[in-house]
Parts: sequence; C-alpha cells; structure tokens
Amino acid sequence: MGESVGTLLELDVTGIAHGGISVARHEGRVVFVSDAVPGERVVARVTEDRKKSFWRADTVQVLTPSEHRVDHVWAEAGLDRDPAVRPGGAEFGHIALAHQRTLKHDVLVDAFSRFAHLDLAAVLGGDVVVESAPGDDAANGLGWRTRVRLHVDQDGTAGPFAARSHDVVPVTSLPLATAAVQESAPLGRASMPGASVVDVLAPSGSDGARLVIDAQAPTVVTEVVGTRTFQVDDNGFWQVHHRAAEVLTGAVQDLVDRERLDAEGTHLDLYGGVGLLAAALGDVVGPKARVTSVESAPRATEHAQENLAEWIGARAETGRVDRWLARTASTASTAEKQRFRAGTVVLDPPRAGAGREVVVQIAALQPAQVVYVACDPVALARDVATFADLGYRLEALRAFDLFPHTHHLEAVARLVPVA
Repeated sequence: MGESVGTLLELDVTGIAHGGISVARHEGRVVFVSDAVPGERVVARVTEDRKKSFWRADTVQVLTPSEHRVDHVWAEAGLDRDPAVRPGGAEFGHIALAHQRTLKHDVLVDAFSRFAHLDLAAVLGGDVVVESAPGDDAANGLGWRTRVRLHVDQDGTAGPFAARSHDVVPVTSLPLATAAVQESAPLGRASMPGASVVDVLAPSGSDGARLVIDAQAPTVVTEVVGTRTFQVDDNGFWQVHHRAAEVLTGAVQDLVDRERLDAEGTHLDLYGGVGLLAAALGDVVGPKARVTSVESAPRATEHAQENLAEWIGARAETGRVDRWLARTASTASTAEKQRFRAGTVVLDPPRAGAGREVVVQIAALQPAQVVYVACDPVALARDVATFADLGYRLEALRAFDLFPHTHHLEAVARLVPVA
C-alpha cells in the first residue's frame, strides 16, 4: 500500500473495463472505480496503489449521476454503506438492466477489437446483441441464481464476502437468488457455527433448496432441461441461472451449421461436465450420433455416461482436455482422423479459456466446425485469434446476459475453416 490509499478523489468516469469496473483518470493515472457508471462524476476513496500504472478506488458519493443509475437492487450493497461492508456479487446492481447489457456489449466488442483484431459488426454483418434470458426483463434481473455460496466467519455468521475481500458480510437478503434459495439460506449471526462454507442450491428437478456444508460427501440431484433430465452432484458444476442450461442448449444447436454437420463424423464435447452440451449436439446429429464428452472430473464423467446413455455412439471419458487430445491425435487411425475431420467440436472451457495448446490441438484435428461457449470475452477473443492463425475464422456469435446485475456474460461462437 502507498501513501495515496484512503485519499478522496473527484473523478470523471469515462468507460467500463473488463471485469465490470469503471475507468477514470487522475493526473494522467488510470483509476479503476467500483460502484460507478460511465459518464458520472463521483467522489471515490483510493483503496490500492501498489501498481504505479493504476489505482483502485471505491465510490463513496455521486456528484453527477448517470441517467442509467438506479437504486441498487441489493440494498445492502448500496452507496450508503461503507465500501468495506458492501457484499460482492452484484457489481452492476446500481445500473439499469438494459444499460448493463449495453456495457457488456461494449466490453465484448472491445475484447475482440483488442485481442482478436476483429471488428465484430463487420465480421458478423451487423452488431452483436447481448440477449436476455427468458423472464429476466419482467423480473428486473432478479431471482435467477439457483446456487449461492456463503462463507462463515469465526462467530458462525454466514454471508457473502465483501467485494474484493475475504471478509464475511452479514446480510438479510439475496435478491439475485431464486425464492427457494432465499428461503433456505442460513443468513444471520451465529447461524452456522463450526462451518466454513455453505452452498445453497435449488435443483430444478426437486422442490425447495438444499445445503451443502463444507466438504460433505456429494449427493446426486436432478436437473431438468426441456424434456431431458441430467444427473449431477450437488457439489458439482451446473449452470447457475435457472434458465441458462436451456438457453445454452438452444444457442449451441442454433450455432451448429447443419450444412457442415456430418452424421457419420466423430463429434467432441470438450470440458463436457455432465454432458449438457453433448446432449444438445446429439439431439442435432440424431440417434446414431458418435459424440465423445471429455471432462477432468471423474464424478462428472460418470454422470455424463448415464446422461448420454440414449446415444449408442456416445462416450464420456475422464481426462484433462489437452492430454486427451494429445493422446487421441497420436493414436488415431486414418479412418478415425477422417471422422474427426467430418465432426463438430463443442467446447465450454473454464473462465481462463481453452488456451493456445488446446486450440492448436483442436485445429490439428481439422473439424468441420467449432462451437465455442465462453464465459469470458477476453479469453474467447484470444482463442479466436489463435484459431485464426490456424485457419479457422469466426463466422457467427451470440451473446447472453445469464448473470444480470454482475459484469459476466456468456458468448457462443462458431468457427469454420477458411475456404
């Protein structure tokens, strides 16, 4: 920490940065400001200046508010509370929902411009729109989280962490959570003595919510997507928004180019989890689909094998994606390589993206098309740039606001071989 920490600055907020933080300048230095809206003039307290190139600051007063500023949807995260005790997880909650999507659009377009050197509107033949999930507009982006993680302090108080810290903040509400999660969350002082982490989740295949405390043994729950059911561990990965699995299933099916889809090809679902997107792909290919889901978590792979049982040609394999691809490429026969070239690859990597090594390995299989599901626009743009170096161009892109009142968004891209 430096001498400027604690200093109050008057700042003109000029833009939004990746990560949901606003941008201002003070005497030529970049200042990243929380709880502001581009276009505002605010008073902000400096919280960090360890890096000479920029400072971080928290808004404590708004001098000239944006027309897009609203009362925070989570009262306990509002400006009237000290920044140290504002809960994290709703960093866009003070911005009108429609404008949140405008800001997310701007971040997505900027990421592709800077990291993939692409003008999205020119490539796509029109501007990309950040689409809402069904029901979110009517609910003002509230009540969508089916999973909430609470942390427990030494006194047994369960709550979220404060923004950008590991301090537990006592709260009485969780407005982004579904009603079932809100009703079951053990909020308040001394509510969970002896625990350290509590996950509250409301699977779509059952009534009410359940608590998963610390590292207890997993219980299998059921998630419903359309007419299909998926088995998943209660402590395993599943999409958080109550309509996200449905939205992403539809998006993947929409982005798969039917003219490039060969029913005889070998199709891959990388980072496949419990098989959600493998099933989406299998439904498009048909009952004889040859789809392999690759996932590093053994329990998820076991569930994927069950969830994909209706396709005789479906397999779920446990392994790190890079190692699995390396092994597969080195042992594939000529006929298998031909089937990979006829196949479609779907991937949904973690936030950091697939990375160069995996992109190189995918491109080496020469698939007919790649459908990439991403939760981080910068990681996606970097990987799209790598694909471009290897002969695959971005052909289609859709974006979805599956995390209202946060800075996160999902994007689904189709990449195809350069003709």
